[in-house]
Amino acid sequence: MSLDVSPALLEQAERGEVDEAAFVDCVRTSLPYAWEMISSLVVQLKVDGGDFADNQTPPPDEQARGQLLRALASDAIRGALQRHFGVRLAFQNCHRVAVFPLDSSVDERLTRFTSVRAQLLNQSPELRDC
Repeated sequence: MSLDVSPALLEQAERGEVDEAAFVDCVRTSLPYAWEMISSLVVQLKVDGGDFADNQTPPPDEQARGQLLRALASDAIRGALQRHFGVRLAFQNCHRVAVFPLDSSVDERLTRFTSVRAQLLNQSPELRDC
């Protein structure tokens, strides 16, 4: 799953500096499933409050799964999304995305979510191929 980079954005990158807002827009249009997933979790976190908001529903198809993997496995994309939305992103398996506020009061919960123990407890036979 690659980004659909416009000629203008590619030209910016070739010249040196890239406008992060343009990059974020490229991510939004290239990875719509991942964008919608993260956007909806950010809204959920803001509306419901709490330590974090997460998704536990597997993606509907391999294309959607690929978008999540692309968005969260790329340091550049993940970092840009975190800055854009003002959250910290966490990722388990092929679908469990979580958003945490930047507030340091949830650091312990984030550490638990991203721990080896949490990763092991989040395994299931249905997710073996993801």
